[in-house]
Amino acid sequence: MHTMTRILCASALALCSSLALAGTADRQARQQWHQAIGEGYQALAVASGQLQSAADDYCTTANDSNRTTLNKAWQRAFLAWQQVRFVDFGPVEQNNLSWQFQFWPDPKNLIAKKANALMGMEQPVTTEQVAQSGVAVQGFPMLEYLLYDTRHLNSDHALPASGACNLLQAVSQHLRSNSETLAANWRSFESRYLDTDAYRDATIRAGMGALEILEERRLAQPMGLRGNGKRNAYITDAWRSGQSMKAVEATVTGLKQRFLPGLTTLLTAEEHAALAGRIQKQFDEVLENFPVADLPMTTAIQQDDQFRVIQSLYVDVSQLATMVNNEAAVALGVVRGFNSSDGD
Repeated sequence: MHTMTRILCASALALCSSLALAGTADRQARQQWHQAIGEGYQALAVASGQLQSAADDYCTTANDSNRTTLNKAWQRAFLAWQQVRFVDFGPVEQNNLSWQFQFWPDPKNLIAKKANALMGMEQPVTTEQVAQSGVAVQGFPMLEYLLYDTRHLNSDHALPASGACNLLQAVSQHLRSNSETLAANWRSFESRYLDTDAYRDATIRAGMGALEILEERRLAQPMGLRGNGKRNAYITDAWRSGQSMKAVEATVTGLKQRFLPGLTTLLTAEEHAALAGRIQKQFDEVLENFPVADLPMTTAIQQDDQFRVIQSLYVDVSQLATMVNNEAAVALGVVRGFNSSDGD
C-alpha cells in the first residue's frame, strides 16, 4: 500500500513538473514574440516617418533626386510592414488597422477609383478626409498607385501635380500616425499578452495563416496553380511597383525573425527539437531563392526561365507551410482557425 502511494505521489509530482515546464516555455515564447513583434512595429514606425518626410520634401522640391528618395522610402516602409503583416490579433485589429496599412486584394480596382475622385476635388485633400475615406485610400497601395501606376503617371493628375501631392502627403501622414499608434499600443499590450494563455495559440495561428495566404493567394493563384489555371500577375499585391516578390521575401524574413524563435522554444520544450530544426532549415531554403526571385511578378509569369525560379520558390514555401501548419501545429495541439485578415 505504501509502495503504491509512493508511485502515485511520484507520478503526480512528475505531472506537475511537466506542466510547470510547459507553462514556463509558453510564457518564454510569448516574451520572445512580444519583443520581436514590438521591434518590427517600431521599425515600421521609423520607416513610415521617413516616408512622410520624403513625401513632404518631394512636394516642396519636385526634382529627380527627391523622387528617387521618395520611391525608396516607400519601398522600405512597405517592406517593413510585410515583416509584421502576419500578426492578425491585438492592437492591429483595432479600427481595421491591418486593412488601413494594406488594402488587398482589390479586384474592383477601388484604389484607382478613389484616387482619381480625391484628386479631382476642388479643395486640397486633408488627413481628416483620408481618415474618413475608407481603407482603400489609407495605406501603402494608395501611395504605390501615385508613385508607380503607368496610366496615372501619364495623366494630368500625375505627381507633382498639386492634387496628387496633397493626397500623397495626407496618406503618408495617416500611415505615420497609424504606425506610431500601433507601436505604442503593442507596448501597452505587453501585460495582457504575457498573462493570457490564449495568445500562445493565437500567435501560432497567425504564423500559420500567413504561410497559407503566402502559398495559396500570393503565389499559387497568380501563377495559375489555382482557380481558372491562368497566370495573372495583376492579382498579386504590389504589382504596380514590381515589389510582389520582394514583399514575399520580406514576409518570410519577418516570420523567420519574429515568429520562428518562439515556435522553436515551444517545440523544444515539447521534445520536438528535431522538427524545430527542420523548420529552421526550411526557412533558410525558402530565403535561398532570393535575390534571384526578386523580380516583378509580371516578368516572372511571362518568361519560362523566370517562371521556373518562382516555381522552385513555391515548392519550398509549400513544404514550409506543411511543416508549420500540419506537423508543428499537431505537435503543439493547435487547431487551425478562421483567418480574420482574409489576405490582409
